[in-house]
Amino acid sequence: MKIVRVAQPAAIDQLRISAADPRPPQPGEVMVRVRATSLNYHDLLVVNGGIPTPPGRIPMSDGAGEVLEVGPPLPDAPRDPSCIFKPGDLVMSTFFRHWHDGEPTAVKCGAVYGESIDGYACEIATVPATSLTKAPAGLTALEAATLPCAALTAWRALVVQGGVKAGDTVLVQGSGGVSVFALQIAKAVGATVIATSSSDEKLQRLLALGADHGINYKATPKWGAAARSLTDGRGVDHVVEIGGAGTLNQSITACRVGGHIAMIGVLTGREGEVSTVRLLANQIRLQGVMVGSRADQLAMVRAFEACRIKPIVDASFALEDMGQAFRHQMSGSHFGKISVAVD
Repeated sequence: MKIVRVAQPAAIDQLRISAADPRPPQPGEVMVRVRATSLNYHDLLVVNGGIPTPPGRIPMSDGAGEVLEVGPPLPDAPRDPSCIFKPGDLVMSTFFRHWHDGEPTAVKCGAVYGESIDGYACEIATVPATSLTKAPAGLTALEAATLPCAALTAWRALVVQGGVKAGDTVLVQGSGGVSVFALQIAKAVGATVIATSSSDEKLQRLLALGADHGINYKATPKWGAAARSLTDGRGVDHVVEIGGAGTLNQSITACRVGGHIAMIGVLTGREGEVSTVRLLANQIRLQGVMVGSRADQLAMVRAFEACRIKPIVDASFALEDMGQAFRHQMSGSHFGKISVAVD
């Protein structure tokens, strides 16, 4: 099978296609014919050397494809119906190998596909059945491969941790994968969505996708106050914070008393001054969110099926052109997700 490996020193231009023999599934494992993977900021850090990995690591945390072969069950292990697969099933990966359910712990979050263990930039992957879920019905493998990291992050931020409900107001930043999924999830539950972007063209696309209001943050530097004004001064209930240090204070301004900010990205910097007084005075809940558990993913799959949410795929590249896909990601011109077809 063909695989992509990260060289040392890691660099986008050093991604190399090589060959390896597939590994037959052992007890409790599943062999998957990977059809697609998708790009996340985490993957960019891996291939650029921002996250150190051993030489020859196979990158990419997301993957989707058909089951080829199922290993025998683990002896004396209880059979979880959600872990029972058969050849031909369309399945998708989970981000964390050991975080099956419950709250996160260092152990549960200690093994990440495409980082500490080999990922899905390959034609065939053999992984534990507990590292897979079925894909939502009606999606292609290319679409399903966009869900395990970005969509689950948005799901956990808004639904699991945020408790978003009909009538709430959600602020999303930009038009990357997490933000677009957050918009789709928020609209599916009946929330009002305020979207920000530096591009009027992208704002129009966000509005066409269902956003109720759009703010160009370059034209309106104090976009936090502008978002608050759109709620008659009350403030938004939830902020999906992608920017990090450079945008957090504006998010605090936008947020209502007792509101919720899900800290997901650090695109504008990893450190900076934060208005802790306003966080305290307004009793705002600021919570870091890094993807979610397998149980969270199963719940998300059910919701995506019920609400018929379809991922927005900006562009698709061949496995051999993965470097080009990452350069497209770095350009910031994409809207939604970038996929790689492993056909």
